[in-house]
Amino acid sequence: MSIWTRITEALSALTAGEGLSAVFDRLRTPPERSVGFAIAVIALSAKMAKADGRVTRSEVMAFREVFHIAPEDEAGAARVFNLARQDVAGFDVYARRIQSMFRDQPETLYDLMEGLFHIAMADGLYHEAEAAFLEQVAEIFELPPARFAALRARAVPNQKCDPYTVLGVECGADLATTRAAWRKLVRENHPDVLMSRGLPEEAIGMAQKRLIEINRAWDEIQETTTSGAA
Repeated sequence: MSIWTRITEALSALTAGEGLSAVFDRLRTPPERSVGFAIAVIALSAKMAKADGRVTRSEVMAFREVFHIAPEDEAGAARVFNLARQDVAGFDVYARRIQSMFRDQPETLYDLMEGLFHIAMADGLYHEAEAAFLEQVAEIFELPPARFAALRARAVPNQKCDPYTVLGVECGADLATTRAAWRKLVRENHPDVLMSRGLPEEAIGMAQKRLIEINRAWDEIQETTTSGAA
């Protein structure tokens, strides 16, 4: 059974008049959490699109990079997106329900934020409305500012002190500290670890992209440090 079939079943359980946010209260334990994660990404993406005022083709393609959607499942994904856009509940209601669902797995909230950044940056621009939206969601998720900055640095080009920020260390940190941070991030972002956090298999592509940026930052720091020593 695909995750999209399970999503359709979750939506079918909604009673007349219930908003999409009610789904999150019913998906608190594995394996339902992977369904909740997928619905959360779709729902918050829809709210972000509403804040931005438009949905571009590049954003749709970026979403497809996060979740591989078979043709027969497209209707289910579209239904979640449209339910979220039409729901009178604000994005903050969604974000608080999701934060409550993953309260004991804060790393999953970080994974979710990365998916939102990936979609927001699909057109190559970090729009003011998207930036405000993501900052507010991160605050509701209670993500530490340094973690949010690292996530933003990986997603948004030309961030100040980019490679160090990507690894979550202070600018100019010594090589041993930086190496330890890099190794920790590599361990934490192994596909098996991500799936154990409830990240659906369809979304592992995000982690692969994340590791590329983490390794690129480490390589840049090593190169700069070595050149400076020479």
